Amino acid sequence: MTNTTTPAMLWTGRVLTGLFALFMLGASVTPKLMMMPIAEETMAQLGWPAGYAFSIGILELVLVVLYLVPQTRILGAVLMTGLLGGAMATQIRAGSPLFSHILFSAYLGLFMWGGLWLRDPQLRALFPFARKTNP
Repeated sequence: MTNTTTPAMLWTGRVLTGLFALFMLGASVTPKLMMMPIAEETMAQLGWPAGYAFSIGILELVLVVLYLVPQTRILGAVLMTGLLGGAMATQIRAGSPLFSHILFSAYLGLFMWGGLWLRDPQLRALFPFARKTNP
């Protein structure tokens, strides 16, 4: 694979990035920042003490913004990967179902990194799908 970005790759990457950002903002950040009861209830079910939802919502918002700003997209993706790993660990500790809950963070991470990888030739060079071999 060359390090050029085709229009199809660019638009697919943009769609994946947009879907990731919209999901995070709509399903995770907004309920926490609006202090909806469901956010605190869900956190309590997962073993988190009361009062953490708002702070985690702020952190998620900052990381989504970092991810969406071109100059900080890699930093945002790396930090968001850490947050998603923590969410996965929380689901494991709570004894949640594997494919629907525990691995959901991995699915989100694939959308997030996939969107960047398709849009960024430097990232594809750093993490190639396949390397060419010289005869």
